[in-house]
Amino acid sequence: MMIMIRAIVRPEKADDVLASLMDAGFPAVTKYSVAGRGKQRGIKIGEVTYDEIPKTMLLSVVKEQDKDFVIETIMDSARSGNKGAFGDGKIFVTEVEDVYTISSGIKEEAEEVAA
Repeated sequence: MMIMIRAIVRPEKADDVLASLMDAGFPAVTKYSVAGRGKQRGIKIGEVTYDEIPKTMLLSVVKEQDKDFVIETIMDSARSGNKGAFGDGKIFVTEVEDVYTISSGIKEEAEEVAA
């Protein structure tokens, strides 16, 4: 089975996470800029409240047996300081039902996708 891992991290931590994943043998990642807010409900600077805070979303599909290792790698490299801080992000994990290659239209087997 394949697992999709979506990590929403601070933009300044994205390169650290990507480098850690690459070093750990997981180079296949999709990266895009997002904006939103979590429990902190935005940020207030002076009299101005910013409801949406810039974040980076990293998406990767891995084999189920690699899930915990990849999650730990992301958490270690995305965490601010030793204990972390509000706004460091979230990781969402879902099962991948099917994978197709667009150019060929072929449905791929799980072993082929993670290779």
